[in-house]
Amino acid sequence: MRLCDKEIKKWLKRKKLIIEPYPQKKLIHGVTVDIHLSDKFRFFYDHIRSCVDLSDSKENINTALKEVMSDEIIFSKEKPFFLQPGSLILSSTFENITIPNNLVGWLDGRSSLARLGLMIHATAHRIDPGWKGNIVLEIFNAGKLTLGLCPKMKIAALSFEILSQSVSLPYNVRRESKYKTQNGVIPSRINKE
Repeated sequence: MRLCDKEIKKWLKRKKLIIEPYPQKKLIHGVTVDIHLSDKFRFFYDHIRSCVDLSDSKENINTALKEVMSDEIIFSKEKPFFLQPGSLILSSTFENITIPNNLVGWLDGRSSLARLGLMIHATAHRIDPGWKGNIVLEIFNAGKLTLGLCPKMKIAALSFEILSQSVSLPYNVRRESKYKTQNGVIPSRINKE
């Protein structure tokens, strides 16, 4: 069952679900909470390496990823990030989210931005029970126009689905969880078994 706006407000008020900073009432509507873009970005250098072999060792993959990924760069409203058509960048939510063990979150793009070709998650739109931190956004410009991305612009919407009961291994206690208490724009961390 998805939480409606009234239920989202109750969960937030009781601190069962935590969104920091606390969302203004106008950001909670229907079944979603509007989420904003942070001021931190990472982009891929396209001139250094032409491929990453995902069958290679964990160390070699992570080394290759470090070679093609920029450090975290901070932008402002006065100096927005311009995303070219066909480009993928990483950013994160401005908000810090804490999901309880009996709730799953779903991240969706905004339709007004999607109509310009902006996608905010490549495939990772589920926010696991027990999650805490900023949500990293895999932002892709599938359109024909260069798009200016400004910090604190509305970038996505979160909805929440209540589970039949709390999960036995929430994200924050699983040993193999790679992005616990994520703060900022964390690039891919490959774990190979």
